[in-house]
Amino acid sequence: MARFYEFFAGGGMARAGLGNNWECLFANDFDPRKAASYAANWGNEHLRVGDVAELTTADLPGQADLAWASFPCQDLSLAGVGAGLAGHRSGTFWPFWELIRKLGEEERAPHLIVLENVCGALTSHEGKDFAAISSALSNNGYRFGAVVMNAVHFVPQSRPRLFIIGVRKSISIPKELISEQADDIWHPSALKDAYRRLQKRTQQSWVWWNLPTPPARTTIFADLVEDEPQGVNWHTEAETNRLLALMNPNNLAKVEAAKRSGNRMVGTVYKRTRAEGPNGEKFQRAEVRFDDIAGCLRTPTGGSSRQTIMVIEGQLVRSRLLSPREAARLMGLPEDYILPTRYNEAYHLAGDGVAVPVVSFLEEHILDPLLVAALAREERAA
Repeated sequence: MARFYEFFAGGGMARAGLGNNWECLFANDFDPRKAASYAANWGNEHLRVGDVAELTTADLPGQADLAWASFPCQDLSLAGVGAGLAGHRSGTFWPFWELIRKLGEEERAPHLIVLENVCGALTSHEGKDFAAISSALSNNGYRFGAVVMNAVHFVPQSRPRLFIIGVRKSISIPKELISEQADDIWHPSALKDAYRRLQKRTQQSWVWWNLPTPPARTTIFADLVEDEPQGVNWHTEAETNRLLALMNPNNLAKVEAAKRSGNRMVGTVYKRTRAEGPNGEKFQRAEVRFDDIAGCLRTPTGGSSRQTIMVIEGQLVRSRLLSPREAARLMGLPEDYILPTRYNEAYHLAGDGVAVPVVSFLEEHILDPLLVAALAREERAA
């Protein structure tokens, strides 16, 4: 059985995606509320709640095949205008990496590393943050590459995320895992640009990972919506009208088209601040989509709104907040996953997590073949 450490573990969504063939040796998260959800679903035997900067290698048992780190994204999510890796939250990457570096000194370095974050990590500080992460991997014995995977391939939620996958340079990578050049499915232009900005020495450790085309998704957002939601109530008519009043003409036109369709239409709404008019005045606007997918789940902090469902049947328009279970479904969590009882905590847990089926896809097509190669090397060495 493969073994892994899970840093910045949240509710254990990476663990859910890796599946039963992986054994967790150690998990860590700073947030006691997320850790409580982790413990409720996975137990607390290997869970350590606290600051990653306070950990030492003595806290990490054995040697892991994989270290997974979905490190905080808040300072990287503004496409280069935030604090980046110098920030208080996203900067926690560095104490995590110091643990990995010291494990290497103890000859316990994980065979594989996966780093997950928002796509803004590619452009933060004009690409310098991505270059710093890349150099850290290359200089400490890892070949690595990155892919941008949108959860929309697997669940009806638009959620593009960056995954940096590293493998020890001593492990021979199966040739079928390497592409001769970047493809357009998993390697968008922002990633290609970030690669070109890397130093030549770092580029020598780069791998263009070869992933297959994902299977066609079989669900739409309406399939995940509860008829009788738990934890939320339908808005009053006045509340729905206030939401409609925040829409600009383009979004109101979408609502009117949905009314005329004659079908039951289920969409999602986010409130956003937009600059409009010749003077760039800022207004709060409600923006709706009826394309059978939800907008990207966010954490309900820092000014971000919670996602609203809008259901239209003829002239009847109803609205309410997305329920906690619906948010969990959008992340690919199973129905028996135990959610926090408080709405904001459940929504935050989902909005701050990694989509489970994306992890499973990476495990099947990249991590598992790499691990087979790593184990084959160990057997030859023995």
